[in-house]
Amino acid sequence: MQSPLPFFPEQASNFAGNVDALFSYILVTAIFFTVLVTLLAVFAAFRYRRKNASDIGAEIHGNTALEIGWTLIPLILALGMFAWGAVIYVNYRTAPKDTLDIYVIGKQWMWKLQQPNGRKEINELHIPVNRNIKLILGSEDVIHDFYVPAFRVKMDVVPGRYNTMWFRPTKVGKYHFFCSQYCGTNHALMGGWVTVMDPAEYAAWLSGESGDVSPVSAGEKLFTQLACTTCHVPNGTGRGPSLNGVYGAKVLLADGSTVTADEGYIRESILQPKAKIVAGYQPVMPTFQGLVTEEQILNLTAYIKSLQTQPVPAKGAGVAPATSGKK
Repeated sequence: MQSPLPFFPEQASNFAGNVDALFSYILVTAIFFTVLVTLLAVFAAFRYRRKNASDIGAEIHGNTALEIGWTLIPLILALGMFAWGAVIYVNYRTAPKDTLDIYVIGKQWMWKLQQPNGRKEINELHIPVNRNIKLILGSEDVIHDFYVPAFRVKMDVVPGRYNTMWFRPTKVGKYHFFCSQYCGTNHALMGGWVTVMDPAEYAAWLSGESGDVSPVSAGEKLFTQLACTTCHVPNGTGRGPSLNGVYGAKVLLADGSTVTADEGYIRESILQPKAKIVAGYQPVMPTFQGLVTEEQILNLTAYIKSLQTQPVPAKGAGVAPATSGKK
């Protein structure tokens, strides 16, 4: 639907209506009090101005009820803004379980995107309407920011870590996205288009011949090429923990703490394997910093995700007993 605010992009996601409503509330409140304070200041300037040079103003001792009122009313309004914004933020940062995961890599000055089946796009993103979408974002160089105005969603894309954001497109159409973080001389050209399609149309597009290998297949091949299979043996008898069922589980560390095996943990384990040592194993894994690209890390992550369905060995895998196994 079209945004009720003039000059605003149309609303095309589940977040757009709530974000616009909150913005309208803040805008109307700010305008109301700006006008009110201005009118009161002008009124007081004329009403209580000095009539002649000998006038002495009356001593004012204050009004308790008035002071309580102008303290509580702004406090209540501000808390309302905070609570409303917090609800939107928590919803935005808590992705549902049934998302369609798409990998996004920012690079001066382009966006590389990869669908779950491996189909790759440059500065284009095709997604089905009314489907929960999660973008897993990484950068190969500097800080970027993925921003879709019609969806009212944006997220920093930071080198050295992954960020995620989710949304649900509600309207078929074509919507502009761009980088909203200055990233160099061609920053203004770093953009593209989101094409929201009917599910059947999207399925037909996705099944088209692209020649791209799925992230899981590419990750499995790379896993073998890097000789990861020699240590991460599925039955847990290798020098490293088994990766079966590890994604999404709580991993028990050597210091007694636990960590959730998400995309960020997997990335850190590949590039900085000694940062978090799994309980029961020695810090013998070499770093792959500089040996694999961000795209290859995403492929390895996709492959490790696919191992969720594999049986977890009775001993080890580095998974905390209370939460081991499939998520």
